[in-house]
Amino acid sequence: MKKIINHISSELKDDLEKYNKYLEKSLESNVNLINKVMKYVIKFKGKQFRPLLCILSARLVGKSNDMTYLSASTVEMLHVATLLHDDVVDKSYIRRGWPTINKIWGNKLSVLIGDYMFSKSLSNISSFNNFEHIKILSDISRRLSEGEILQIEHAKFKNMSEDIYFEMISDKTASLISASCKLGYLSVSNDDKKNNIEKFGEYLGIAYQLKDDLFDVIGKLEDIGKPAMLDLKRNMLTLPYIYVINNLDKKDKILSKIKYYAKKNDYNNLRDIIYSNGGIDYTKQMIDKFSNKAYNQLKEFEDSKYKSLLIDTIEFNMERKF
Repeated sequence: MKKIINHISSELKDDLEKYNKYLEKSLESNVNLINKVMKYVIKFKGKQFRPLLCILSARLVGKSNDMTYLSASTVEMLHVATLLHDDVVDKSYIRRGWPTINKIWGNKLSVLIGDYMFSKSLSNISSFNNFEHIKILSDISRRLSEGEILQIEHAKFKNMSEDIYFEMISDKTASLISASCKLGYLSVSNDDKKNNIEKFGEYLGIAYQLKDDLFDVIGKLEDIGKPAMLDLKRNMLTLPYIYVINNLDKKDKILSKIKYYAKKNDYNNLRDIIYSNGGIDYTKQMIDKFSNKAYNQLKEFEDSKYKSLLIDTIEFNMERKF
């Protein structure tokens, strides 16, 4: 719900202002076209979910600082770089309700801007004097690439097990959210509870992607900022479909129907199949499962305002409509 995310943002207003200045400065270039595109990117920056988590994780154990903002901006640049590349690979032309970079400036510039943001994130990484920070960020880069390639490998209605699917979304989505939490925490403290906040981020990241899976089946353009059924249009199977295809006796017949309706762009019948065969309910159960796992990791921390706000991020994901 917007109320929850707006409340969290208001509680971190000063931190977010400092972070945004850090991000804008990190993205500055001597090339006018780059600056023009960067202004467009920053203008539609979305929920700032990862920076919020990074700052909250720091605040959980102390006072946020320049290293917190550096960490948040570095992860966000990596995140946006992957989105720019994904939009080209997936032939996406709308995101957050607005035209994508590749729609406005073309695929070539979208890829190059993604490369630019990735290189700027590497410049930030060089500022980290702590080997653990550098390893976390290098692992993210590897996992993001592996997750994307794994998705391509198992596209086009090839059999995808739940294990492979969860591995893929852990790499593509949860890795960035987990790193945001751990890097924020490490900017203040290096005690053993850094592993708890890392796991919190991993579980929350999985739940976050599963919620996006639901939106792809049942979402509306005006709510989610992009058309529904995009994953299926790209022959990408998500958990609602995987469950239906892999867990029912007549899966071959159902798969044939799904392929047929997808080919005909008959999305109403597709939704009916997923609903009636338990795909939506099962995905909701998995969201609850991983949300609870995330919550359990926070039990290791003393009660505080910032712990409550981190719990709010779980609630936000469970209730969000966008």
